[in-house]
Amino acid sequence: FVEKFEGALGKGKGKKFYAYKVMMTKKWMKFQRDFENFKTACIPWEMKIKEIESHFGSSVASYFIFLRWMYGINMILFGLTFGLVMVPEALMGKPYGSLPRKTVPRAEEATAMNFATLWDFSGFAQYSVLFYGYYNNQRTIGWLKFRMPLSYFLVGVGSIGYSFMIVTRTMAKNANDDGGGDDTSFNFSWKMFTSWDYLIGNPETADNKFASITTSFKEAIVEEQESRKEENIHLTRFLRVLANFLALCTLAGSGYLIFFVVRRSQQFALEGLENYGWWERNEVNTVMSLLGMFCPTLFDVISSLENYHPRIALRWQLGRIFALFLGNLYTFIIALMDEINLKLEEEKIVKYNMTIWEASLYNGTIPENSTAPPIQVDPADVPRGPCWETMVGQEFVRLTVSDMMTTYITILIGDFLRAVFVRFFNYCWCWDLEYGFPSYSEFDISGNVLGLIFNQGMIWMGSFYAPCLPAINVFRLHTSMYLQCWAVMCCNVPQERVFKASRSNNFYMAMLLFILFLSTLPAVYTIVSIPPSFDCGPFSGKTRMFEVISETLEHDFPSWFGKVFGYASNPGLILPFILLMVLSIYYLNATSKSYKEANLELKKKLQSVRIENY
Repeated sequence: FVEKFEGALGKGKGKKFYAYKVMMTKKWMKFQRDFENFKTACIPWEMKIKEIESHFGSSVASYFIFLRWMYGINMILFGLTFGLVMVPEALMGKPYGSLPRKTVPRAEEATAMNFATLWDFSGFAQYSVLFYGYYNNQRTIGWLKFRMPLSYFLVGVGSIGYSFMIVTRTMAKNANDDGGGDDTSFNFSWKMFTSWDYLIGNPETADNKFASITTSFKEAIVEEQESRKEENIHLTRFLRVLANFLALCTLAGSGYLIFFVVRRSQQFALEGLENYGWWERNEVNTVMSLLGMFCPTLFDVISSLENYHPRIALRWQLGRIFALFLGNLYTFIIALMDEINLKLEEEKIVKYNMTIWEASLYNGTIPENSTAPPIQVDPADVPRGPCWETMVGQEFVRLTVSDMMTTYITILIGDFLRAVFVRFFNYCWCWDLEYGFPSYSEFDISGNVLGLIFNQGMIWMGSFYAPCLPAINVFRLHTSMYLQCWAVMCCNVPQERVFKASRSNNFYMAMLLFILFLSTLPAVYTIVSIPPSFDCGPFSGKTRMFEVISETLEHDFPSWFGKVFGYASNPGLILPFILLMVLSIYYLNATSKSYKEANLELKKKLQSVRIENY
């Protein structure tokens, strides 16, 4: 009522101007609040994550924040590959059917559009812009003279460089946000008397705030209990040694199983995969997905023996699953390297057979000294060599899709159907299903985080050979956000010991940076050391893929620029530069540690002074 009539309350020109000024100030403040709310609403999934944090704690919310951050990274990678590689080739490159590499072989045409073939990313999917082998090796394509081989190479290298930059930048930002410790002085008093926001007017927001305050009290109680806990040190050490022994046995068994199925797959490849069924063709991918689904649960059971603080237990769990996934991934890469070597040996035989085929094709059909045009052959009938780059891309795409389907099936069966069973059969069962077996499931933070990290590692490793991988991962992350948010709120219960997540998320980032480094090693090795296939891909006809850079410098830049680049790439100059950079990083790291310790000491002094004033 006052806001409605406050303009008429004042008498005189000065009072009216003052009332108008007050009214405009209030409207401006209201506009600022609405604009801040609008900016918050524009942040993808912000309200969903806040709701999850209020009911399940900051540790579960940190996973969804990490997933959203990964979604942004993959959107950039998708934009690079889609805008600079796939679209130019589709619009300006030679059409389908114009070249053997862009045509389904005659022997595969009958099944090229079958669902099973397309689901296996063969047939028409294999001979499309989705994979490396489709791209032509012309230096320029279209009326724009777009340099496709150079763009393909620079996008692959630039994606890795951008990923390194954004991960290290985020780690530096998180380190700056971490103030050097939590202020736990009068923790419960502050939570009791200052937690409620009296500006809340929405009932749903009030419910979320109530749940958030309750969860924060649970987190604080766990922190206080852990700080006062007394334990039998000898029994604790024995149980932790036993837990580590069991974890090592699990890792060794998983590694042996992967090694066994990889050897079987190599035997199947030698005998011809067309002689086997679906299971033999997808045995490695399926076994890796099943190990990634069941081993984290086994590690979770083992970790109950150790009696660590929940935050420390989470890090041990992450480390063990990280070792499991890393062993599985590199076993898979070793198997791919063996298969690449087989393809390279097969390529030599194919080159010889193609020479004989060309000789038989033209022998006796064209008279001597004839100026007649050569015989036109349908590209579908031309024999072609094994494109090992496309084979590698297909394996990574299949593994990514298999992992995605395993994740969705786990959510639907392990969370939803389990929750439905507990909810409706609890009334007629012999024991209490909610508090006994099987009970409602808790959200598996460690397994989901490591699944995200290793899935991203496969994207970084395989996107050079399958430009469609970033698009598939964007779809996977987008659907995972909605499906997992729904599963958490509808099917899961808060953890029994809700703990506060660390303010610095650098533990996730450190693992992501490590897997990024390990993912680039196989890709760099294939680019530098293995010759590309001779009849497919943008680098066919070259001895090494990186020669596209020297070719560009030779044809498109002045001669002096090529000399400068040659001097700059000299190992005698690069090695001292790397050494200087390492020493600089060491110095800056030592300086930052000293500053952090000084900040922590100052913070302790301020806390002690404040306590004395009280």
